Order: sequence, then C-alpha cells, then structure tokens
Amino acid sequence: MNTTGDEAIFDGMDEPQDSNATTDSEATGDSSGSDSAETELLKSELTDAQERAIRIAAELDNFRKRSRRELEDALKYAQLPLIRELLGVVDNLQRALGAATDADQAGGLIEGVRMVAGQLQGVLKNYHCEAIPALGEPFDPTVHEALQMEPSDEHAANTVSRELSTGYRVHDRVVRPAQVFVSTGPATAAE
Repeated sequence: MNTTGDEAIFDGMDEPQDSNATTDSEATGDSSGSDSAETELLKSELTDAQERAIRIAAELDNFRKRSRRELEDALKYAQLPLIRELLGVVDNLQRALGAATDADQAGGLIEGVRMVAGQLQGVLKNYHCEAIPALGEPFDPTVHEALQMEPSDEHAANTVSRELSTGYRVHDRVVRPAQVFVSTGPATAAE
C-alpha cells in the first residue's frame, strides 16, 4: 500500500505541475503576442527616428553649404562700397585731365593728375575692379545704361557710339553700368 500511496502522492504532484506548466505556457503565449506587437511598435518608432535623423542631417549639410557660399560671396564683394566711392574720384580726375588738356595749361598739373588717376586705377585693379568696355561694343543692357540713341556713320546699329561715364565691375558683378549713347546706324536723308 505504501507503494501505491507513494505513487498516488507522486501522481498528485505531477498533475499540479502539469497544470502550472500549461498556465505558464499560456501566459508566455499571451505575453509573447504583446511583446511581438510592442517590438513592432518600437521598430516602427526606431525607423521613423532614423528617417528624421537622416533628414535633419541633410538639412544641416545644406545649411552649412549655403552658409559657406554666402560667406564666400560676402567676402568676395565686401569692398563694393569702397569701390563705389572711389569711382567718383576717378571720374573727377578724368574730367580735370580733360579740362586741363583742352586749355593747354599747366603741363605739370596734367602730369600729376595723370599719375594720381593711374594710381587709383591700380588700386581698383588690385581689388579686382575693372572698367567695362563700351565704345564700339554691341549694346548690352546688363553692363551698359543707354542714355540716348543717335545716328552714327562710324558705328553700326545697336553699337555704343559714345561713352559718357565708364562702367566698372568687381569679379563678375557690375558695380556701375557704363552710361552710353547707342548708335541707330548711319543717318538717312529723311532724317
């Protein structure tokens, strides 16, 4: 009987263990389902965060490039205000040279003014400021400012026939357009 009782005790012990094992596996099955959904949610959030990080990195890179370009342009054209002011001085010196030459007076004055004008032109050139060619050139509204149209036997139509004020550019940017007269071509008998 003893043996039968032991078997009964062992048999009784096996059943609760089996029922606990079933409960654990059922619980594990339910939690693995919720763990799987939670894992998918976390994966989705991670993917979204990675995409946002990539977009932010691209925006930052574009910002850096744009800032670098703007800084380069600012440095490249920083001397524009100075050059604009100097151009008035150059114009006045050239007018003085013209007036002194016409009057045939003061040879030393003419030579001195010529030297100053040349020096100023050298300073402008050091700052990459160069005169825009005008006389005899085809009219270009991006670099020439037309003040008047006039007939000219010497110049073809739409060609600069006279330059009233020299235009200047720094690198590729126009500081001041050349003020010019534009030819309409040879004068006709009807005019």
